[in-house]
Amino acid sequence: MSTNVTLPSVPAIEAEALLRHLRMSPQKVRLVVDLIRGQRAQDAIQILRYTKKRAARDVEKVLHSAIANAERKAEDAGASLDVDELYVSRCFVNEGSRWKRLRPGPIVTRGARPTSLSRLPSIIAPRPSVPQPRKPPQPPKRACAAP
Repeated sequence: MSTNVTLPSVPAIEAEALLRHLRMSPQKVRLVVDLIRGQRAQDAIQILRYTKKRAARDVEKVLHSAIANAERKAEDAGASLDVDELYVSRCFVNEGSRWKRLRPGPIVTRGARPTSLSRLPSIIAPRPSVPQPRKPPQPPKRACAAP
């Protein structure tokens, strides 16, 4: 008679930080976020520190906040967390709310000029020790030739 015994697994500490109402267009922030996606947290901080984009400073603040949240979450759970093992698991930029600014002009031609804002959620987690299995690549579909 066999019994299945499952060992309690240590929950992965995944921390999130969110920046809302960033006064910068999402397109400009995406250029910086694409540089750090999938990088180790310490490497991402170094990349952001030497990137000559205005958005890099704000993205770095969010990343520091996410690291601090992960440390706090691990401390509350009583688990040990190695900061060197953290990496940026998900980081993306959404379009936030829009501010409507009036463009001056005669009464007939006066109109609203929207100013876009960004919303930047950043999630870091410890890198899994066992690599996840990847799906085998699918062969490309070939188009049928016309008779």
